[in-house]
Amino acid sequence: MYAEYGSVYVRERGELRCVNADGQQHSTYKTPRLFQKDFTVKLCIEGLPPLARQSSDHFIFTYNREGSLCYTVKPLLDISLLFIADNIEHVDSLVGFPEQMAHKLFVTAEEKQKFTDPSTSARALQVFSEAYGELVLRSLCLRDRGLLVAERIEEIRVFHQLEVLDLYGCRLGDSHDIFQHISSEAFSRLVRLFLGDNCLSDKGLQRLTAPIRVMKRGLESLQQLDLSNNPLSEKGLWYLTCFKKLDELDVSGTSVKLDESLKSFFRRKLGMELSAEPLKIFTHSECKTEGWAEEVINQWERKASELPVKDSKPRTNALQF
Repeated sequence: MYAEYGSVYVRERGELRCVNADGQQHSTYKTPRLFQKDFTVKLCIEGLPPLARQSSDHFIFTYNREGSLCYTVKPLLDISLLFIADNIEHVDSLVGFPEQMAHKLFVTAEEKQKFTDPSTSARALQVFSEAYGELVLRSLCLRDRGLLVAERIEEIRVFHQLEVLDLYGCRLGDSHDIFQHISSEAFSRLVRLFLGDNCLSDKGLQRLTAPIRVMKRGLESLQQLDLSNNPLSEKGLWYLTCFKKLDELDVSGTSVKLDESLKSFFRRKLGMELSAEPLKIFTHSECKTEGWAEEVINQWERKASELPVKDSKPRTNALQF
């Protein structure tokens, strides 16, 4: 049977054996060595262009007991996830994609810095947020990080399923762009909102509550609101009557004067009574970032804290006339 094809070799236990026409096995055929026994190689990919380096992602490099470098090909599923993660900003939708696989894809994209690169971060987060909502991010704590809010406002506004948002101490003022997103219908699931120490006046509070007062939408699920340490007066409190589900409010440290008329206002218009003790919810002890994107927020902080590299060239322009 093998005569017309010549010699036929089969591999058994890593060695080639020649099988003749009558089915008998000849002596072992040893593959000739290409290099000497002690020859070693080093994998160098740092100097290669990005497209050339990507091919190394498809292999797993290990060392055997003899110290030799070996590699195995990654499973096709892992290679596919790597490819999708590399191009996540071009994906139309992940709706219907299995949740378990989506989480693995999210971690892969996170490792590739897709959520920190300004050119891809907003769109990449939007793809996941539209499909998985609160799984991506349910609670976001940006306490005392006003610069991070300003830098990542485009990314923050894609988290449509937030239930808790802590912006205490960010010094946002009355006209910050983020208030437009907070008061939009996209943030209608927000239950807790911390806006203390933000230089927020009556004018800013009027702007924040305008959508729900006029169009009856936006922040309709709000239950806890922190407005402490802001320059608010009794006039600004009237804007809070639109929050029908509001049951806990902190206005300590404001310009509001505590008297019987104010207690009566809270009782009649908001259905609230003055608390003799500080409420635990406003101590911020339980507020933290929760969701798949928790590490993404940490990456934003680390990147924002990196000092820019100083130019080593001397500044001579100031000496030229």
